[in-house]
Amino acid sequence: MGSIQENKMGTMPVNKLIITMSLPMIVSMLIQALYNIVDSIFVAKISEDALTAVSLAFPFQNLMIAVGTGTGVGVNALLSRTLGEKNFRLADKVANVAVFLALINSLVFAAAGILFSDIFFKMQTNSEIIAKLGSEYLVICSVFSFGMFGQFCFERMLQSTGRTMFTMFSQSIGAIINIILDPCMIFGIGPFPEMGIKGAALATVTGQIIAMLIAFVFNQKYNHEITLSIKQILPEKEIVKKIYAVGVPSILMASIGSLMTFCMNKILIGFTSTAAAVFGVYFKLQSFIFMPVFGLNNGMVPVIAYNLGAKQFDRIKKAMKICMAYATSLMLVGFVLFQTIPELLLQLFNASEAMIEIGVPALRTISIHFVFAGISIVCVSVFQAVGKGMYSLYISIARQIVVLIPVAYLMSLTGNLNAVWLSFPVAECMSLAVCMLFMKRVYSRLFVK
Repeated sequence: MGSIQENKMGTMPVNKLIITMSLPMIVSMLIQALYNIVDSIFVAKISEDALTAVSLAFPFQNLMIAVGTGTGVGVNALLSRTLGEKNFRLADKVANVAVFLALINSLVFAAAGILFSDIFFKMQTNSEIIAKLGSEYLVICSVFSFGMFGQFCFERMLQSTGRTMFTMFSQSIGAIINIILDPCMIFGIGPFPEMGIKGAALATVTGQIIAMLIAFVFNQKYNHEITLSIKQILPEKEIVKKIYAVGVPSILMASIGSLMTFCMNKILIGFTSTAAAVFGVYFKLQSFIFMPVFGLNNGMVPVIAYNLGAKQFDRIKKAMKICMAYATSLMLVGFVLFQTIPELLLQLFNASEAMIEIGVPALRTISIHFVFAGISIVCVSVFQAVGKGMYSLYISIARQIVVLIPVAYLMSLTGNLNAVWLSFPVAECMSLAVCMLFMKRVYSRLFVK
Protein backbone atom coordinates (compact mmCIF):
# COMPACT_ATOMS: atom_id res chain seq x y z
CA MET A 1 0.00 0.00 0.00
CA GLY A 2 2.94 2.34 0.61
CA SER A 3 3.83 2.50 -3.09
CA ILE A 4 0.22 3.34 -4.03
CA GLN A 5 0.30 6.22 -1.56
CA GLU A 6 3.62 7.44 -2.94
CA ASN A 7 2.32 7.35 -6.52
CA LYS A 8 -0.59 9.59 -5.55
CA MET A 9 1.21 12.08 -3.31
CA GLY A 10 4.49 12.10 -5.18
CA THR A 11 3.52 11.79 -8.86
CA MET A 12 -0.09 12.89 -9.49
CA PRO A 13 -0.28 16.32 -11.25
CA VAL A 14 -0.23 18.89 -8.46
CA ASN A 15 -3.41 20.78 -9.37
CA LYS A 16 -5.38 17.53 -9.65
CA LEU A 17 -3.83 16.27 -6.40
CA ILE A 18 -4.74 19.45 -4.48
CA ILE A 19 -8.34 19.27 -5.77
CA THR A 20 -8.57 15.52 -5.03
CA MET A 21 -7.22 15.99 -1.50
CA SER A 22 -9.06 19.24 -0.70
CA LEU A 23 -12.49 18.94 -2.30
CA PRO A 24 -13.89 16.36 0.13
CA MET A 25 -12.64 18.44 3.07
CA ILE A 26 -14.02 21.66 1.58
CA VAL A 27 -17.44 20.01 1.22
CA SER A 28 -17.34 18.62 4.77
CA MET A 29 -16.17 21.95 6.21
CA LEU A 30 -18.94 23.78 4.37
CA ILE A 31 -21.40 21.37 5.99
CA GLN A 32 -19.75 22.03 9.37
CA ALA A 33 -20.01 25.78 8.79
CA LEU A 34 -23.65 25.28 7.88
CA TYR A 35 -24.35 23.45 11.14
CA ASN A 36 -22.57 26.24 13.09
CA ILE A 37 -24.91 28.73 11.46
CA VAL A 38 -28.02 26.55 11.90
CA ASP A 39 -27.09 26.03 15.57
CA SER A 40 -27.09 29.79 16.17
CA ILE A 41 -30.24 30.33 14.09
CA PHE A 42 -32.15 27.97 16.41
CA VAL A 43 -30.53 29.43 19.55
CA ALA A 44 -31.55 32.92 18.38
CA LYS A 45 -35.16 31.73 18.36
CA ILE A 46 -34.90 31.07 22.12
CA SER A 47 -33.87 34.69 22.83
CA GLU A 48 -31.22 37.29 22.05
CA ASP A 49 -29.78 36.59 25.53
CA ALA A 50 -29.30 32.93 24.52
CA LEU A 51 -27.56 34.02 21.30
CA THR A 52 -25.29 36.34 23.32
CA ALA A 53 -24.52 33.51 25.77
CA VAL A 54 -23.40 31.21 22.93
CA SER A 55 -21.32 34.09 21.50
CA LEU A 56 -19.60 34.59 24.87
CA ALA A 57 -18.97 30.82 25.09
CA PHE A 58 -17.05 30.93 21.81
CA PRO A 59 -13.58 31.78 23.26
CA PHE A 60 -13.66 28.67 25.50
CA GLN A 61 -14.97 26.46 22.69
CA ASN A 62 -12.37 27.92 20.36
CA LEU A 63 -9.67 26.99 22.87
CA MET A 64 -10.86 23.37 22.80
CA ILE A 65 -10.84 23.44 19.00
CA ALA A 66 -7.37 25.02 19.08
CA VAL A 67 -5.92 22.17 21.15
CA GLY A 68 -7.70 19.53 19.05
CA THR A 69 -6.75 20.92 15.64
CA GLY A 70 -3.26 21.97 16.75
CA THR A 71 -2.49 18.48 17.99
CA GLY A 72 -4.00 17.18 14.74
CA VAL A 73 -1.75 19.42 12.64
CA GLY A 74 1.30 18.05 14.45
CA VAL A 75 0.13 14.46 14.02
CA ASN A 76 -0.75 15.02 10.36
CA ALA A 77 2.63 16.56 9.50
CA LEU A 78 4.61 13.86 11.36
CA LEU A 79 2.54 10.99 9.93
CA SER A 80 2.79 12.28 6.35
CA ARG A 81 6.53 12.77 6.68
CA THR A 82 7.20 9.31 8.17
CA LEU A 83 5.06 7.70 5.46
CA GLY A 84 6.98 9.68 2.80
CA GLU A 85 10.19 8.24 4.32
CA LYS A 86 8.56 4.74 4.36
CA ASN A 87 9.01 4.43 8.14
CA PHE A 88 5.77 2.53 8.71
CA ARG A 89 6.63 1.29 12.22
CA LEU A 90 7.10 4.87 13.46
CA ALA A 91 3.88 5.93 11.68
CA ASP A 92 1.94 3.30 13.68
CA LYS A 93 3.38 4.57 16.95
CA VAL A 94 2.60 8.21 16.07
CA ALA A 95 -1.05 7.30 15.32
CA ASN A 96 -1.48 5.46 18.62
CA VAL A 97 0.13 8.24 20.65
CA ALA A 98 -2.31 10.65 18.95
CA VAL A 99 -5.24 8.67 20.43
CA PHE A 100 -3.70 8.95 23.92
CA LEU A 101 -3.26 12.73 23.53
CA ALA A 102 -6.90 13.13 22.40
CA LEU A 103 -8.09 11.32 25.54
CA ILE A 104 -5.93 13.42 27.89
CA ASN A 105 -7.02 16.69 26.23
CA SER A 106 -10.71 15.80 26.62
CA LEU A 107 -10.28 15.02 30.34
CA VAL A 108 -8.50 18.34 30.96
CA PHE A 109 -11.28 20.36 29.29
CA ALA A 110 -14.05 18.39 30.98
CA ALA A 111 -12.57 19.35 34.37
CA ALA A 112 -12.06 22.98 33.29
CA GLY A 113 -15.65 23.28 32.06
CA ILE A 114 -17.12 21.94 35.30
CA LEU A 115 -14.90 24.07 37.56
CA PHE A 116 -14.59 27.39 35.73
CA SER A 117 -17.51 27.94 33.30
CA ASP A 118 -19.52 30.07 35.76
CA ILE A 119 -16.51 32.29 36.52
CA PHE A 120 -15.71 32.53 32.80
CA PHE A 121 -19.10 34.08 31.96
CA LYS A 122 -19.22 36.38 34.99
CA MET A 123 -15.88 37.84 33.84
CA GLN A 124 -17.59 38.90 30.59
CA THR A 125 -21.08 40.03 31.58
CA ASN A 126 -23.07 41.36 34.53
CA SER A 127 -26.25 39.73 33.22
CA GLU A 128 -27.23 36.79 35.45
CA ILE A 129 -29.45 35.34 32.70
CA ILE A 130 -26.70 35.38 30.04
CA ALA A 131 -24.16 33.92 32.49
CA LYS A 132 -26.56 31.12 33.54
CA LEU A 133 -27.48 30.20 29.96
CA GLY A 134 -23.83 30.28 28.87
CA SER A 135 -22.68 28.09 31.76
CA GLU A 136 -25.39 25.48 31.05
CA TYR A 137 -24.30 25.35 27.40
CA LEU A 138 -20.56 25.23 28.03
CA VAL A 139 -20.54 22.55 30.74
CA ILE A 140 -22.22 20.06 28.37
CA CYS A 141 -19.85 20.93 25.50
CA SER A 142 -16.75 20.45 27.66
CA VAL A 143 -17.81 17.30 29.56
CA PHE A 144 -18.54 15.49 26.29
CA SER A 145 -15.56 16.99 24.41
CA PHE A 146 -14.02 13.52 23.95
CA GLY A 147 -16.18 13.27 20.81
CA MET A 148 -14.62 16.37 19.29
CA PHE A 149 -11.03 15.46 20.24
CA GLY A 150 -11.49 11.89 19.02
CA GLN A 151 -13.01 13.10 15.77
CA PHE A 152 -10.04 15.42 15.09
CA CYS A 153 -7.61 12.60 15.90
CA PHE A 154 -9.08 9.89 13.66
CA GLU A 155 -9.86 12.25 10.78
CA ARG A 156 -6.28 13.58 10.72
CA MET A 157 -5.03 10.00 10.36
CA LEU A 158 -7.23 9.55 7.29
CA GLN A 159 -6.06 12.89 5.86
CA SER A 160 -2.38 12.07 6.34
CA THR A 161 -2.72 8.99 4.11
CA GLY A 162 -4.75 10.79 1.45
CA ARG A 163 -8.15 9.30 2.36
CA THR A 164 -9.99 12.59 2.49
CA MET A 165 -13.25 11.15 1.11
CA PHE A 166 -13.69 9.29 4.40
CA THR A 167 -13.17 12.46 6.46
CA MET A 168 -15.79 14.20 4.32
CA PHE A 169 -18.24 11.42 5.13
CA SER A 170 -17.60 11.36 8.90
CA GLN A 171 -17.70 15.16 9.26
CA SER A 172 -20.82 15.43 7.10
CA ILE A 173 -22.75 12.76 9.01
CA GLY A 174 -21.82 14.41 12.33
CA ALA A 175 -22.93 17.82 11.07
CA ILE A 176 -26.20 16.54 9.58
CA ILE A 177 -27.07 14.74 12.84
CA ASN A 178 -26.43 18.00 14.71
CA ILE A 179 -28.67 19.96 12.32
CA ILE A 180 -31.49 17.40 12.68
CA LEU A 181 -31.24 17.18 16.48
CA ASP A 182 -30.98 20.96 17.07
CA PRO A 183 -34.68 21.87 16.71
CA CYS A 184 -35.78 18.54 18.23
CA MET A 185 -33.73 18.97 21.43
CA ILE A 186 -34.11 22.75 21.75
CA PHE A 187 -37.89 22.96 21.25
CA GLY A 188 -38.96 19.41 22.24
CA ILE A 189 -39.97 17.84 18.93
CA GLY A 190 -40.72 14.10 18.67
CA PRO A 191 -39.45 11.96 21.55
CA PHE A 192 -37.27 14.74 23.01
CA PRO A 193 -38.26 17.06 25.90
CA GLU A 194 -37.86 20.83 25.43
CA MET A 195 -34.31 21.57 26.66
CA GLY A 196 -33.60 25.08 25.34
CA ILE A 197 -29.92 26.00 25.22
CA LYS A 198 -28.96 22.66 26.83
CA GLY A 199 -30.54 20.95 23.83
CA ALA A 200 -28.31 22.94 21.47
CA ALA A 201 -25.24 21.74 23.37
CA LEU A 202 -26.42 18.10 23.46
CA ALA A 203 -27.14 18.14 19.71
CA THR A 204 -23.60 19.41 19.08
CA VAL A 205 -21.81 16.80 21.21
CA THR A 206 -23.99 13.96 19.86
CA GLY A 207 -22.96 14.83 16.30
CA GLN A 208 -19.29 14.96 17.34
CA ILE A 209 -19.38 11.57 19.11
CA ILE A 210 -21.03 9.85 16.13
CA ALA A 211 -18.51 11.46 13.73
CA MET A 212 -15.67 10.19 15.95
CA LEU A 213 -17.01 6.63 15.89
CA ILE A 214 -17.42 6.69 12.10
CA ALA A 215 -13.86 8.01 11.59
CA PHE A 216 -12.51 5.31 13.93
CA VAL A 217 -14.26 2.55 11.95
CA PHE A 218 -12.89 3.94 8.67
CA ASN A 219 -9.35 3.89 10.06
CA GLN A 220 -9.74 0.30 11.22
CA LYS A 221 -11.28 -0.93 7.98
CA TYR A 222 -9.61 1.07 5.20
CA ASN A 223 -6.47 2.82 6.50
CA HIS A 224 -4.01 -0.06 6.05
CA GLU A 225 -0.90 2.16 6.33
CA ILE A 226 -1.70 2.69 10.02
CA THR A 227 -2.44 0.05 12.67
CA LEU A 228 -4.18 1.15 15.87
CA SER A 229 -3.45 -0.99 18.93
CA ILE A 230 -4.02 -0.45 22.65
CA LYS A 231 -0.54 -1.93 23.25
CA GLN A 232 1.08 1.04 21.49
CA ILE A 233 -1.03 3.82 23.00
CA LEU A 234 1.39 4.89 25.76
CA PRO A 235 3.36 7.97 24.67
CA GLU A 236 7.05 8.21 23.85
CA LYS A 237 8.71 11.49 24.79
CA GLU A 238 10.38 11.95 21.39
CA ILE A 239 7.15 11.43 19.43
CA VAL A 240 5.14 13.79 21.65
CA LYS A 241 7.92 16.35 21.28
CA LYS A 242 7.84 16.10 17.48
CA ILE A 243 4.03 16.31 17.36
CA TYR A 244 3.96 19.45 19.49
CA ALA A 245 6.98 21.04 17.82
CA VAL A 246 4.50 21.69 15.00
CA GLY A 247 1.32 21.50 17.10
CA VAL A 248 2.11 23.94 19.94
CA PRO A 249 2.57 26.97 17.66
CA SER A 250 -0.72 26.03 15.99
CA ILE A 251 -2.44 25.64 19.39
CA LEU A 252 -1.05 28.93 20.66
CA MET A 253 -1.99 30.62 17.41
CA ALA A 254 -5.63 29.52 17.71
CA SER A 255 -5.61 30.16 21.48
CA ILE A 256 -4.63 33.74 20.72
CA GLY A 257 -7.87 33.79 18.71
CA SER A 258 -9.71 32.85 21.92
CA LEU A 259 -8.01 35.67 23.80
CA MET A 260 -8.82 38.09 21.00
CA THR A 261 -12.50 37.07 21.02
CA PHE A 262 -12.67 37.34 24.81
CA CYS A 263 -11.18 40.87 24.72
CA MET A 264 -13.41 41.94 21.81
CA ASN A 265 -16.48 40.70 23.70
CA LYS A 266 -15.40 42.79 26.70
CA ILE A 267 -14.94 45.89 24.49
CA LEU A 268 -18.24 45.38 22.63
CA ILE A 269 -20.40 44.57 25.65
CA GLY A 270 -19.27 47.98 26.99
CA PHE A 271 -21.45 49.44 24.23
CA THR A 272 -24.35 46.95 24.38
CA SER A 273 -24.87 43.18 24.65
CA THR A 274 -26.36 43.34 21.14
CA ALA A 275 -22.91 44.30 19.80
CA ALA A 276 -21.46 41.12 21.34
CA ALA A 277 -24.30 39.12 19.75
CA VAL A 278 -23.49 40.69 16.36
CA PHE A 279 -19.83 39.74 16.78
CA GLY A 280 -20.89 36.15 17.52
CA VAL A 281 -23.12 36.11 14.44
CA TYR A 282 -20.22 37.45 12.33
CA PHE A 283 -18.05 34.53 13.45
CA LYS A 284 -20.73 32.03 12.46
CA LEU A 285 -21.19 33.67 9.04
CA GLN A 286 -17.49 34.10 8.28
CA SER A 287 -16.92 30.40 9.01
CA PHE A 288 -18.90 29.70 5.83
CA ILE A 289 -16.21 31.62 3.93
CA PHE A 290 -13.13 30.60 5.89
CA MET A 291 -13.94 26.89 6.31
CA PRO A 292 -13.49 26.08 2.59
CA VAL A 293 -10.08 27.81 2.71
CA PHE A 294 -9.14 25.74 5.77
CA GLY A 295 -10.33 22.65 3.88
CA LEU A 296 -8.05 23.63 1.00
CA ASN A 297 -5.16 24.01 3.45
CA ASN A 298 -5.88 20.66 5.09
CA GLY A 299 -5.54 19.08 1.67
CA MET A 300 -2.33 21.00 0.98
CA VAL A 301 -0.47 20.26 4.26
CA PRO A 302 0.01 16.49 3.74
CA VAL A 303 0.97 17.11 0.10
CA ILE A 304 3.72 19.54 1.15
CA ALA A 305 4.84 17.40 4.12
CA TYR A 306 4.99 14.23 1.99
CA ASN A 307 6.94 15.89 -0.83
CA LEU A 308 9.26 17.48 1.73
CA GLY A 309 10.05 13.98 2.99
CA ALA A 310 10.50 12.82 -0.63
CA LYS A 311 12.59 15.95 -1.44
CA GLN A 312 10.38 16.96 -4.40
CA PHE A 313 10.63 20.72 -3.95
CA ASP A 314 9.15 21.75 -7.32
CA ARG A 315 5.89 20.05 -6.38
CA ILE A 316 5.83 21.96 -3.08
CA LYS A 317 6.23 25.31 -4.83
CA LYS A 318 3.52 24.47 -7.35
CA ALA A 319 1.12 23.40 -4.56
CA MET A 320 1.67 26.70 -2.72
CA LYS A 321 0.94 28.84 -5.78
CA ILE A 322 -2.20 26.88 -6.69
CA CYS A 323 -3.58 27.09 -3.14
CA MET A 324 -2.95 30.84 -2.91
CA ALA A 325 -4.92 31.39 -6.12
CA TYR A 326 -7.86 29.26 -4.95
CA ALA A 327 -7.89 30.77 -1.43
CA THR A 328 -7.94 34.34 -2.74
CA SER A 329 -10.84 33.51 -5.08
CA LEU A 330 -12.89 32.03 -2.23
CA MET A 331 -12.26 35.03 0.02
CA LEU A 332 -13.34 37.44 -2.73
CA VAL A 333 -16.67 35.60 -2.98
CA GLY A 334 -17.13 36.14 0.76
CA PHE A 335 -16.25 39.82 0.46
CA VAL A 336 -18.91 40.35 -2.23
CA LEU A 337 -21.60 38.58 -0.14
CA PHE A 338 -20.87 40.57 3.02
CA GLN A 339 -20.85 43.85 1.08
CA THR A 340 -24.06 43.27 -0.91
CA ILE A 341 -26.49 41.38 1.38
CA PRO A 342 -25.49 42.00 5.04
CA GLU A 343 -29.07 42.66 6.19
CA LEU A 344 -30.29 39.41 4.64
CA LEU A 345 -27.51 37.48 6.38
CA LEU A 346 -28.38 39.01 9.77
CA GLN A 347 -32.09 38.27 9.36
CA LEU A 348 -31.22 34.56 9.36
CA PHE A 349 -30.60 35.00 13.11
CA ASN A 350 -33.96 36.54 13.98
CA ALA A 351 -32.19 39.93 14.16
CA SER A 352 -33.90 42.78 15.97
CA GLU A 353 -33.83 46.33 14.55
CA ALA A 354 -30.97 47.15 16.93
CA MET A 355 -28.99 44.14 15.70
CA ILE A 356 -29.57 45.12 12.05
CA GLU A 357 -28.48 48.70 12.78
CA ILE A 358 -25.24 47.54 14.42
CA GLY A 359 -24.66 44.49 12.22
CA VAL A 360 -24.86 45.91 8.68
CA PRO A 361 -21.90 48.33 9.02
CA ALA A 362 -20.07 45.71 11.10
CA LEU A 363 -20.22 43.03 8.40
CA ARG A 364 -19.30 45.47 5.63
CA THR A 365 -16.31 46.90 7.52
CA ILE A 366 -14.90 43.63 8.87
CA SER A 367 -15.18 41.85 5.50
CA ILE A 368 -12.70 44.30 3.92
CA HIS A 369 -9.96 42.11 5.44
CA PHE A 370 -11.17 39.07 3.44
CA VAL A 371 -9.39 40.53 0.39
CA PHE A 372 -5.99 40.02 2.07
CA ALA A 373 -6.71 37.01 4.30
CA GLY A 374 -6.55 34.18 1.73
CA ILE A 375 -2.82 34.48 1.06
CA SER A 376 -2.02 34.86 4.77
CA ILE A 377 -3.96 31.70 5.68
CA VAL A 378 -2.12 29.62 3.06
CA CYS A 379 1.26 30.98 4.17
CA VAL A 380 0.55 30.02 7.78
CA SER A 381 -0.23 26.42 6.74
CA VAL A 382 2.89 26.23 4.58
CA PHE A 383 5.02 27.29 7.57
CA GLN A 384 3.43 24.52 9.65
CA ALA A 385 3.92 21.87 6.95
CA VAL A 386 7.64 22.61 6.52
CA GLY A 387 8.32 22.65 10.28
CA LYS A 388 8.39 26.44 10.71
CA GLY A 389 5.34 26.60 12.97
CA MET A 390 6.84 29.40 15.08
CA TYR A 391 6.48 31.75 12.11
CA SER A 392 2.72 31.08 12.19
CA LEU A 393 2.68 31.89 15.90
CA TYR A 394 4.55 35.18 15.44
CA ILE A 395 2.08 36.23 12.72
CA SER A 396 -0.92 35.41 14.91
CA ILE A 397 0.50 37.29 17.92
CA ALA A 398 1.31 40.32 15.78
CA ARG A 399 -2.10 40.35 14.11
CA GLN A 400 -4.41 39.76 17.06
CA ILE A 401 -2.55 40.89 20.19
CA VAL A 402 -0.13 43.56 18.97
CA VAL A 403 -2.49 45.23 16.46
CA LEU A 404 -6.15 44.15 16.49
CA ILE A 405 -7.02 44.41 20.21
CA PRO A 406 -5.13 47.68 20.86
CA VAL A 407 -6.62 49.29 17.73
CA ALA A 408 -10.13 48.08 18.71
CA TYR A 409 -9.68 49.45 22.23
CA LEU A 410 -8.41 52.82 21.00
CA MET A 411 -11.30 53.05 18.52
CA SER A 412 -13.77 52.25 21.33
CA LEU A 413 -12.54 55.33 23.23
CA THR A 414 -14.06 57.49 20.47
CA GLY A 415 -17.50 56.22 21.57
CA ASN A 416 -18.20 55.20 17.96
CA LEU A 417 -18.98 51.46 17.74
CA ASN A 418 -18.57 51.42 13.94
CA ALA A 419 -14.96 52.55 14.32
CA VAL A 420 -14.13 49.44 16.39
CA TRP A 421 -14.73 47.17 13.37
CA LEU A 422 -11.91 48.91 11.45
CA SER A 423 -9.40 47.04 13.63
CA PHE A 424 -9.89 43.92 11.46
CA PRO A 425 -8.73 45.28 8.08
CA VAL A 426 -5.92 47.24 9.79
CA ALA A 427 -4.63 44.07 11.49
CA GLU A 428 -4.93 41.97 8.30
CA CYS A 429 -2.81 44.38 6.25
CA MET A 430 -0.04 44.11 8.83
CA SER A 431 -0.42 40.30 8.91
CA LEU A 432 0.01 40.02 5.14
CA ALA A 433 3.19 42.09 5.25
CA VAL A 434 4.73 39.84 7.95
CA CYS A 435 3.63 36.71 6.03
CA MET A 436 5.44 37.91 2.91
CA LEU A 437 8.60 38.59 4.94
CA PHE A 438 8.61 35.07 6.43
CA MET A 439 7.67 33.43 3.12
CA LYS A 440 10.63 35.06 1.44
CA ARG A 441 12.88 33.60 4.15
CA VAL A 442 11.40 30.08 3.84
CA TYR A 443 11.55 30.21 0.06
CA SER A 444 15.22 31.17 -0.02
CA ARG A 445 16.42 28.84 2.76
CA LEU A 446 14.43 25.75 1.83
CA PHE A 447 13.61 25.82 -1.86
CA VAL A 448 16.51 27.76 -3.38
CA LYS A 449 18.99 25.49 -1.54
